[in-house]
Amino acid sequence: MRVLVVEDERLLAGAIAEWLREDAHAVDLAYDGGAALERLAVNAYDVVVLDRDLPVVHGDDVCRDLAQRESDARVLMLTAAAEISDRVMGLGIGADDYLTKPFAFPELGARVQALGRRSRPAVPPVLRRAGITLDPARREVFRDGRYVPLARKEFAVLWELMRAEGTVVSAEELLERAWDEHADPFTGAVRLTILKLRRKLAEPPVVETVKGAGYRIP
Repeated sequence: MRVLVVEDERLLAGAIAEWLREDAHAVDLAYDGGAALERLAVNAYDVVVLDRDLPVVHGDDVCRDLAQRESDARVLMLTAAAEISDRVMGLGIGADDYLTKPFAFPELGARVQALGRRSRPAVPPVLRRAGITLDPARREVFRDGRYVPLARKEFAVLWELMRAEGTVVSAEELLERAWDEHADPFTGAVRLTILKLRRKLAEPPVVETVKGAGYRIP
């Protein structure tokens, strides 16, 4: 999934990003609310991990902006405030989930994964297609019962192809969804990742190239 982490404590932001990248998510970072709004205006995110007490633009205002624009991004709000009234207020302005600091990284990762499954259209917890089973929570892939070890980008690309349910996904869309904002659109990263993915999934071929359009798993 594509995730935006908005947190002004840079060490914590970096730690969250690294943890989520280990789960094969593409992660962008913003250190204040103004930078978050700029990224949200140009990138499509599945989940936004949003600290509430942000400089420049408060986290509440970022959350309200997303709600007003009817963004598909799900919001996991982080806060040091543990009062029930604070959680209720956060949920009331558009947050989808709430996590109090300090938190355990495995719980944060699980909540991000759960929010991603609630994206529109909803994604089932385990994806199955063409003999492939992909479990995002365990980061496991099987082809006809055979375990397939995948690198992070290979897993992310396969997840995007599986969730498309047979429709074509362009190289541009894969670059947008599986890589972060620093990805060079002129590299052959997508093509190379598809080649590696095909090799690991083995015969018979399952990832089709649709000339001039992109890729799909029929």
